[in-house]
Amino acid sequence: HEKACSSNVIHLHGELKKVRSTFNEELVMDWEDDLNPGDFCENNHQLRPHVVWFGEAVPMMEPAMDITFRADILMIIGTSMQVYPAAGLLDLAPEGIPVYFIDPKPSVAESKNLKIYAEKASVGVPRVVQELLEKA
Repeated sequence: HEKACSSNVIHLHGELKKVRSTFNEELVMDWEDDLNPGDFCENNHQLRPHVVWFGEAVPMMEPAMDITFRADILMIIGTSMQVYPAAGLLDLAPEGIPVYFIDPKPSVAESKNLKIYAEKASVGVPRVVQELLEKA
């Protein structure tokens, strides 16, 4: 998204090109190389990938929920919809807004406001965008 100049991007599950301290999770740094045992923060604690692992809290969940509550359109792309709490964002969308689900193997059923595109993102996203532009 950043390469496409998107602004206000929320990395719900973290970022692979960043690391954080196991001592202070607020200490986050850019990281391009492999991360190895013995790579320490300034407080001499092991660094770890800046991603959410299974069983951990999702720190960006609140901002994602706030955005979902206010959405005019919701587009879900390339997910199994099996991992919570992120999969629960679908249930927070305002009633009646259009929801587009794009995935080669969709795991949800189409409904009144939920339209499914059983395609890769490279095909499904342009289709949805074209349809939205035609409606505008």
